[in-house]
Amino acid sequence: MRRTRRRTTSLRTALSALVVTGACATAGFVPAATATAQTPASEGVLAAMQHDFGLTRAQAETRLATEKTAAATEKKARRAAGSAYAGSWFTARDGRLTVALADDAKADAVRATGADVELVTRSAEQLDAAKARIDDLKAPTGVASWRVDWQANSVVVDVVAGQQRDNDVKDFLARARRAGGALKVETTDHAPTTRAAGTVGGDPFYTGNVRCSIGFSVQGGFVTAGHCGGAGQGVNGWDGSYIGNIQGSSFPDNDYAWVNVGSGWWTVPVVLGWGTVSDQLVRGSNEAPVGASICRSGSTSHWHCGTVLAKNETVNYSQGAVREMTKTNVCAEPGDSGGSFISGDQAQGVTSGGWGNCSSGGETWYQPINEILNRYGLTLTTA
Repeated sequence: MRRTRRRTTSLRTALSALVVTGACATAGFVPAATATAQTPASEGVLAAMQHDFGLTRAQAETRLATEKTAAATEKKARRAAGSAYAGSWFTARDGRLTVALADDAKADAVRATGADVELVTRSAEQLDAAKARIDDLKAPTGVASWRVDWQANSVVVDVVAGQQRDNDVKDFLARARRAGGALKVETTDHAPTTRAAGTVGGDPFYTGNVRCSIGFSVQGGFVTAGHCGGAGQGVNGWDGSYIGNIQGSSFPDNDYAWVNVGSGWWTVPVVLGWGTVSDQLVRGSNEAPVGASICRSGSTSHWHCGTVLAKNETVNYSQGAVREMTKTNVCAEPGDSGGSFISGDQAQGVTSGGWGNCSSGGETWYQPINEILNRYGLTLTTA
């Protein structure tokens, strides 16, 4: 596949070198010429964090380092907590990871991993079970989403402002309380919508008249959002040339899909920086904690950063509910669907939907990458 469109980055120079050495790449994307094993993949993220968070370079470097440590600590703390684990969150202000525990007998073991401890009533397993029972209920459009909130140690339901007195909403909340027990109700001014566009990661691709964004390269193809198309549909690249077919797709209930790559296209472990930052290498898929910084790449609004707000949230789109989503305050716009969410050099998920835009701000959900890989037995392409 020959690509002739010009870009303002050093991508094309690097592509020539990569092809000569026989490496693999997705839709012709490769890292900028300076992105080597000795150069941190988060180099471009540092610039974005300085811009979006108002940090100095040193502060951004410190935050990325503490977030990486927190992610490693969370794994050890979860093992130490066992069945008492009740969630965790990262606080950027002091660079600390807090682990909630439903049993104080595990507190010393968890503190020994380097995490702070907060004692709560319900374990994560109990909260997840409560949310799962609510997931079985059909929600009206006046209910935007629901999630396990580890800091509140409860299931939180977001109701669209002005819809609290709607009979269907009140009925849903009553059934949710019976099914889930502890329930906290909050209001939101915005109903979520998917981010596909009508003609709609990084880079764009097309299924019919829908434009979406590539998420991450996997061996044999790439992953993206399920609402971008159904299994068997043909997929074309940014230049209109044929890429392959959607091999698997799920929406609603989930929002993920994967596309096989052929016809001269190939895969690389890169997320496009769109000239805002350098193109980012992908080196793994370690999950970032709540409170960590995160960035998104999409074909409409390009590169934007923010923070992980919540996990395991059920989002109630007009087409139906999607479960096990992660919520962020990163903006997105139509056409960004399927695009990449990345924290440092670790893949996090593919863009699903949200509210707002990149002029006034908003919130966006993504489907976690590891769930997609496990569902289809895929292997992430990494540097």
